Amino acid sequence: MLAKPNRLTRGSDYKATVRRGNRCAGAHTVTYVGRAGDPAVARFGFIVNRQVGSAVVRNTVRRRLKAVCAEVLPTIRPDVDVVIRALPSAATADFASLRDEVTRCLQRRAAA
Repeated sequence: MLAKPNRLTRGSDYKATVRRGNRCAGAHTVTYVGRAGDPAVARFGFIVNRQVGSAVVRNTVRRRLKAVCAEVLPTIRPDVDVVIRALPSAATADFASLRDEVTRCLQRRAAA
């Protein structure tokens, strides 16, 4: 689980990261990495819309993405905001493939 300081909570932060951030697309996710206003800690946000599936499926995908981000948090620069948007194929993806994809994108765009 990500701690409160490591979560994006405001819609304006999501919007700024998606619009101005660097993008890395994969088969199941699209990862946006942008500069944070507060350089103290890396923050993560997740977008999982109804196209992914029912509420149960969406929450499962979101929990998996949060677990991956908590795993790679020590390797991420502290001055970035990261937004991960799940694509509909994420509903059928296993945890290992989601982890590999997100880790690859974060290493490419936000590694310390």
